[in-house]
Amino acid sequence: MFALFDEFRNPSLLLGNPVAWILIGFQLWMIIDAVRREEWIWAVCIFFFSVISALLYFFLVYRAQGPAAGAGLTRGFELPGAQERRRIRELQGRIHHLDKARDHLDLADIFFSQGKLKQAEASYRASLERDGEDIDAIAHLGQCLQRQGRSAEALPLLERAIASDSRHDYGHTLMALAETQTALGNPGAAFTTWQRVLENHGYARARVQFAELLIARDDRDRARAELNEVVSDDEHAPRFQRGRDKPWIRKARALLARL
Repeated sequence: MFALFDEFRNPSLLLGNPVAWILIGFQLWMIIDAVRREEWIWAVCIFFFSVISALLYFFLVYRAQGPAAGAGLTRGFELPGAQERRRIRELQGRIHHLDKARDHLDLADIFFSQGKLKQAEASYRASLERDGEDIDAIAHLGQCLQRQGRSAEALPLLERAIASDSRHDYGHTLMALAETQTALGNPGAAFTTWQRVLENHGYARARVQFAELLIARDDRDRARAELNEVVSDDEHAPRFQRGRDKPWIRKARALLARL
């Protein structure tokens, strides 16, 4: 039933069938999204099997994670506790009536998780206009700016958040600080910051980037040990974590192949 493979083999089936064209467009949309996420099994299933595969992908992957084009900017950089997209209208309604700093912050976190960084930035700034001391808004705005390549603007915000709470967001703010220091050409400071992260956490994101700095220092044995730990941990990680860490696992394997 409307498998792309069969439709391309028998184009005559499409003539005079507008429903088929709509379903083909939907399947192509889902295949493109699956390829961008490197969800190869899903892409193959959508191509060779019925439109039902595309519908399953839409509800199980696309709606759960947002469009691949937007999410690509923040894959592997999720903020802890980011809200579901379905809360956007609820929060916008609360903001219209109450205009509270926390509602602006929650809305910004949703936009961040969707890769809508400009909208996230505007909402973070709106939150800070109403409560300039909110450490979550300060730290998350710093991360948002860093993801936009505006590291010089992000640095003082992240440093301020860390000065207030060195373990803020379970180490995610400290990781963003390390990445910002690297982007600003200060690998020495980044090295120290990554060590601070790894004292309390074993995130793949931290281990891989710390290993890159070790390789730059020609400390290949230690780098190899960090990368092997990342790959080993991934084999026993729960499914949700493996999906989140996929970009870092792929990078760890690539670095190991070069060592």
